[in-house]
Amino acid sequence: MADTVVFDAGGYRYIKAVFQYSGGVAAQPGFELERARLAKPLPLAEGFVLVERHLQALGRPSTAFAACELRSPAPFTEQGFVDFNRHYVQTLERWGLYRDGVNPVARTNVCPEYDKPAEPSLYAFSYTVPAHSRRGSFIVAGGGEAKEGGPDYRSSIVRLGDTSLAGMREKLRYVAGEMERRLAALGFAWRDAVSTQAYTVHDVGPLVGEELARRGAMAGGLEWHFCRPPVVSLEYEMDVRGAAREIVIAL
Repeated sequence: MADTVVFDAGGYRYIKAVFQYSGGVAAQPGFELERARLAKPLPLAEGFVLVERHLQALGRPSTAFAACELRSPAPFTEQGFVDFNRHYVQTLERWGLYRDGVNPVARTNVCPEYDKPAEPSLYAFSYTVPAHSRRGSFIVAGGGEAKEGGPDYRSSIVRLGDTSLAGMREKLRYVAGEMERRLAALGFAWRDAVSTQAYTVHDVGPLVGEELARRGAMAGGLEWHFCRPPVVSLEYEMDVRGAAREIVIAL
């Protein structure tokens, strides 16, 4: 796809975005994406050790790591988010993924309102394996109601500080539109989605029908995680998945 970059070492292509993550990934011909969720999130360092062991057991290189889902204790300040990300990408650099500010790995990082982890933790991860079917597979990274890649998030947040129903409608509409853009860049559409996830602590129930179901965004339903986006003042986030298969790793 014209809007994506092929990462041959991983067997996938990605939407180039910011240094901390890509906008989404899709398996290249001959490969498919598998997602593994941990039965219980692990602190990030321990989680990365588990990833290494899992990929080794499958006979896959570390560069097959294509996406991850994190859980953090609370939303970061903008500088705190940058500091966390600088630390996070060190492991990706060691694995041969991150180089010169370019990161092919997609990511969702959200903050549970209840049962919060003590530190940033690994919730799930996705990776490429040899394909067993012809159906394409993808993971769209999490995105909130602000344009990424600017000098900060706050200056581009849709309806900053407005959590009224009207404010949330505009936020949800913006994020859903961004999900559509990323799907299209990867060569997919809502009809290809296996699951659609929303992350917010605000009641968006009255908006789901008009803003998501009507546009075909939740053929597999909508999975609502009672979580906040990872940066202070963001209120709504989504991601979309079309993995070839999903497994749970019992710990």
